[in-house]
Amino acid sequence: MERKILDDGFIMSPKNDFVFKLLFGNENNKDLLIELLNSILKMPHDELEDIELINTELLREFSEDRKGILDVRAKTKSGEHIDIEIQVLYTNYMAERTLFYWSKMYNGQIKSGYTYDKLKKCITINIVDFNCIEINKLHTSFHITEDETNKKLTDVLEIHYLELPKLFDNNIPKDESEPLVQWIMFLQSRNKEAFEMLAEKNEKIKKAYNILEVISKDDNARAAYEAREAELHDQMTRLKSAKEEGIKEGIKETTIKNAKNFLLMGLDVDMVSKGTGLSVDEVLKIKGELN
Repeated sequence: MERKILDDGFIMSPKNDFVFKLLFGNENNKDLLIELLNSILKMPHDELEDIELINTELLREFSEDRKGILDVRAKTKSGEHIDIEIQVLYTNYMAERTLFYWSKMYNGQIKSGYTYDKLKKCITINIVDFNCIEINKLHTSFHITEDETNKKLTDVLEIHYLELPKLFDNNIPKDESEPLVQWIMFLQSRNKEAFEMLAEKNEKIKKAYNILEVISKDDNARAAYEAREAELHDQMTRLKSAKEEGIKEGIKETTIKNAKNFLLMGLDVDMVSKGTGLSVDEVLKIKGELN
């Protein structure tokens, strides 16, 4: 089917996980992934030169069933595995979730007859649009270390967090000349002026922005992007509703507890009703349960 080209000035958000995968999970844009990884991991350049992308399929499968794999997986020249995931919705137990997915990546290397020395280092990079680490840093990294000496038990586990909202926290130091800060600014950008300002500072970001402009005009990519945005908004709405419902339930439980205490203190039903906001019938029911 013929692809339509739209030109209405619309720019997709690069922190949408679908767009992020289009930018950094594409063989043609491997240099962008290498630059992003270098800014995060500070690896030797030659280690990432021959990086191998693992899960590159996206647009075809995503447009068909909206279940495309949205993380970016890669393997370095020495066989180390890297997984990058961008998460815009708040997730409880982020650390536990990260370790679970890290363990799947690590265990996934095991084949029949393998010995433990064949297991390669696995690196998980979480780019999140919410605060989850109680450290005043934009970028945090974790390993397994001994409590007192800080000596590493092993180097096979490495976990990174980039918390996008901390970009706007004035109490957190950041240098806008650093490539990592520039990439975070790129992910947070939503208008042409911000993108163009960053493009002037960083050649790779300029390339990423040019690609972003192109895919933003493609009607197939736009349709998939809007479908993903709608899905994320639906999830956000469900989470918000569940949270509000939980708050209401908590308030209700507290009110009932107060009513029980008032009744046990000897207050009459009318006074308890007025004091708690519960109806007389509700207070009578609570009184009956107490009796």
